[in-house]
Order: sequence, then structure tokens, then C-alpha cells
Amino acid sequence: MQYEKVQAALIDNESLPWIPFLPYSDGVFVKYFKLDPIRGEMIALMRVPARVLLPQHYQSGTVISYTIEGRWKFREYEWIAGPGSVVFEPAASRHTPETGITEGEVLLLDVVVGELLFQDEDGKILAIENWKTAMERYLAHCRWHGIAPRDLTAFS
Repeated sequence: MQYEKVQAALIDNESLPWIPFLPYSDGVFVKYFKLDPIRGEMIALMRVPARVLLPQHYQSGTVISYTIEGRWKFREYEWIAGPGSVVFEPAASRHTPETGITEGEVLLLDVVVGELLFQDEDGKILAIENWKTAMERYLAHCRWHGIAPRDLTAFS
């Protein structure tokens, strides 16, 4: 049986590049650990400078964000997430992330299932983010910088 061969694996943070989260922001960076085409899941670190308003997005699946450092919020809510907090975003929710809460940058570990649909003020879809667009961003970054890409679809 194949499941008996599955073992724990380690992905070294230092072995992966920080990639600009283009075209949305050249100051926001993402580091992809796992891009799963079967479950439509992304596991990534996101580094966002202070005083950034990211585009409003609607999500088809759930998102779990663990705040490692900094403080941030969704414009639509009163709460503020800080170091050690976990934000659970249900499927079919819509929000506008902002980091204007403190001076320092925000560092998040995100587990995203499904698609993020970035929208304008009227709800018109401007862009779609999912495991495949993340993979395309990662591979383009590797090509541009002469980095040998890793297989981000597997834990190894």
C-alpha cells in the first residue's frame, strides 16, 4: 500500500526564495512551501510592509492565517490580529486586508484552499489567484533569477 510509504518531510525555509507578489504589489513578498493541484491548496509565508491595503478578495475556499509578527486587520472588521493569533476565513467570504496598524511589517503563514478572486469596489473580478497562478509566479521567478525550481507539489 502506498500510504505506508508516506513519511514526514521537512521543507527548509532558507532554501526557498521570497517572490514579489506581482502584479498586486512590488512591496509584498510570498514564499511558497506547497502548491497542491489535487486539493487546490497553497501553503505560503507572506511578508507585507506597514501601511499596505491589499485588494479586496472573495475566496472560494477557506483560509487560515497565522500571524508570526506585526499587526493587521480586515477593513470590514473591528478586530486586529497580532503575533500568535490565528484568523480563520470561511469559504465564500469577502474582505480587504490592511497592515496600517503598526510601523513594522507583517509576516503571515497562510493555508489557502481554493481560489482568491481579487475585486474592484463594485465586485468586478480583476484577477484570480490559486495554486496554478502561484506555480506560474514561482517558476517565472526561478527562470528570471537562474534558480533551479523545486517540485512544490510534493513535500520533499
